[in-house]
Amino acid sequence: MKTKISLIFIVIIFSLLTSCNDDVDDGDLTPVEFVLIGQGNLYGNGGENIEKQNLKINKSADWNKLVDKMNSNNNVSDGFTEIDIDISEFMIIAVFDEVKGNGGHSIDITRIEENNNKVFVTIENLLSGGAYTVMSQPYHIVKIPKNNKQVIFEYR
Repeated sequence: MKTKISLIFIVIIFSLLTSCNDDVDDGDLTPVEFVLIGQGNLYGNGGENIEKQNLKINKSADWNKLVDKMNSNNNVSDGFTEIDIDISEFMIIAVFDEVKGNGGHSIDITRIEENNNKVFVTIENLLSGGAYTVMSQPYHIVKIPKNNKQVIFEYR
């Protein structure tokens, strides 16, 4: 009888443990297609006052404010694929690295996936610097279809 009760207890515990959800288990991950807005480096020696950060932008005012800051020392947005983004249909994902003491660095959004509740943005530094003696701040900006999911940024 004790063995049968122990076995039932083990089965119940196992069922509870395997039914617990973590971030990734809220549904299968599916790739999210993203469209490049701009990628490169700011060369204002940090004068743009943009800290190392990850942004989910879903308001036109926030997007315009960011573009203005990025353009404060050099007209960076001239190299963007587009400026007028329909915020009712898309949200912007922007990542900025810290200001580097030399050039040749990058910050790269390499993958975006989603499940039922969250969007996962994978970020890597594919270029790790060179001999250029100019201060730079890598950035990468993309747009994805608008949703109300929480965005999780994951560095690799």
